[in-house]
Amino acid sequence: MPNTSETFAPIHPGEILKEEFMEPHGLTAYRLAKALRVPRNRIESLVRAQRSITPDTALRLSRFFSSTPQFWLNLQNDYDMRITRTAIADELDAINPVAA
Repeated sequence: MPNTSETFAPIHPGEILKEEFMEPHGLTAYRLAKALRVPRNRIESLVRAQRSITPDTALRLSRFFSSTPQFWLNLQNDYDMRITRTAIADELDAINPVAA
């Protein structure tokens, strides 16, 4: 049976930011960027899945949304791992683990 977490396309953290945080609070990229004191294009690129969440952005988002920086970094790390695992799947399959 396939792992269900691997059967769905990974969700970019920017999509989660937009749908789960910005939209419920009626925030535009401009308003969020202003509140976070970052350039608007940082938020716009993030919600378009063109940019990763950096530690700087994670700290700012966690402060604004009363969450933790680790929450945001974990979203990014999980996304990156899923994308990379798919990209190098054949190479990973060719690696023989060392005997225990």
